[in-house]
Amino acid sequence: MRLNLSSLATLPAHVQRPAYNPASLEVGIVHLGIGAFHRAHQAVYTDDAIAAAGGDWGICGVSLKTPTVRDQLVPQNGLYSVRTVARGPDAWRVVGSVHEVLFSPDQLADVVARIARAETKIVTITVTEKGYCANVAKREPLWDHADIANDLLHANAPVSVLGVLALGLFERFRKRGEPLTVMCCDNLPENGAVLESLLHHFVQRQYPQIMPWLRDNVRFPSSMVDRIVPATKPEDRTDATTALGVADEGVVRAEPFSQWVIEDNFAGARPAWEKVGAQLVADVRPYEKMKLRLLNGSHSLMAYLGFLAGFETIAETVTNASFARLVDALMVEAASTLEPFPASANVDVAAYRAQLIERFANPNTGHRCAQIATDGSQKIPQRWLAVASDRLARGLDVSALALATAGWIRYVYGKDEVDIPININDPLASEFAAIATKHPYDALSFADAVLRIEPIFGALGRNPAFAAPVKRWVSALFREGALAAVDSFSADTAFSR
Repeated sequence: MRLNLSSLATLPAHVQRPAYNPASLEVGIVHLGIGAFHRAHQAVYTDDAIAAAGGDWGICGVSLKTPTVRDQLVPQNGLYSVRTVARGPDAWRVVGSVHEVLFSPDQLADVVARIARAETKIVTITVTEKGYCANVAKREPLWDHADIANDLLHANAPVSVLGVLALGLFERFRKRGEPLTVMCCDNLPENGAVLESLLHHFVQRQYPQIMPWLRDNVRFPSSMVDRIVPATKPEDRTDATTALGVADEGVVRAEPFSQWVIEDNFAGARPAWEKVGAQLVADVRPYEKMKLRLLNGSHSLMAYLGFLAGFETIAETVTNASFARLVDALMVEAASTLEPFPASANVDVAAYRAQLIERFANPNTGHRCAQIATDGSQKIPQRWLAVASDRLARGLDVSALALATAGWIRYVYGKDEVDIPININDPLASEFAAIATKHPYDALSFADAVLRIEPIFGALGRNPAFAAPVKRWVSALFREGALAAVDSFSADTAFSR
């Protein structure tokens, strides 16, 4: 038997279940990009908010690229379990806030209708950095990207998140034009303003007639989301059957920690997220910068250098003393560039750093280096390069950032330390491969060519204060390997902390 509304009452007592009737929910939120992270984060907050304060805040989850989640959850009436893994016993809960799951390429009309309905008050999005098909620094779509080009030519058959959202907004305008909140929940700096700019650029080309309505009726609050959600493993499904007594094809694994900081800038009603732990604030930027630069920056460092050093998971990587010191050194460099928090926020950055090390070391998350190592060309500009630019402008060193960047460059060379090919999952993978073919085993030439990729590095890659130490570390990584390079960094008393 599968987990579904009929089997909900049969679950064992130790499994937390919705404190309301999921069958009675109506849809109030459309979520674009219903992957594991959304199901372990925003959907959980919404589940708790419905239990705490009621409201028709059922989620219509939309997959844009594959039908996997739809096929997993539709037979389960949208129900799925979250397995919270800590150093002690696991905790299991069933989430009931996902009312409907659609696959956009097959059910586009239904997706558009959901966005257009007056009862839909909020659209949330998690499609990762690359999913916006955009130059984030310029806040403009990549007009020559295949998905964007398709959507401009085929307005009624969009495949990008911007195209689908724009079509839904156009239909909403045509019907009633009710106000709407559209909230980005991806790791982009000032993500609300970025999404607003991207969508405005796109709509100006595709549906210019709705721009006045769009400016007046659609709000784009920024948000910062944080929870480590590793990829679901086959054993998670096996263990779910044991824990629940029924099969769950949609189970997700997550750490205990969770944080959601939301700019209080809504066009209309919203769930009572603040009653269940979310923070509603006037300005998200200090929080998002701390998370992007400390947590995400450290994650990326461990993903690339940890993978090269032969570690499978983040926990294995950070348990190594040299890597732990390097991670802390990176966080110290990043912390110097953070914006001040309001006094009322009561944020202790040193305590946050220590908490991150503890979270990273949780052996039961099973967060794989290879999972985090995807799409680096889209991630490192926000996570490392912006930090390096800020520090260099103030005359500060960038030692840990240089080694992190060198680790990524060594990784995208495409072969590991025993010459086994690495599967580079990145929009620029073919460009990296072409550079590697042109400069085989020539560390300095390869590094120099990668540093000159303008969309990633801009002027920073030509700045000797940054490029020189990066190239030195790339050379050391090719010559000595990642573990020796990290040990060397850690042994230098100037950086040991």
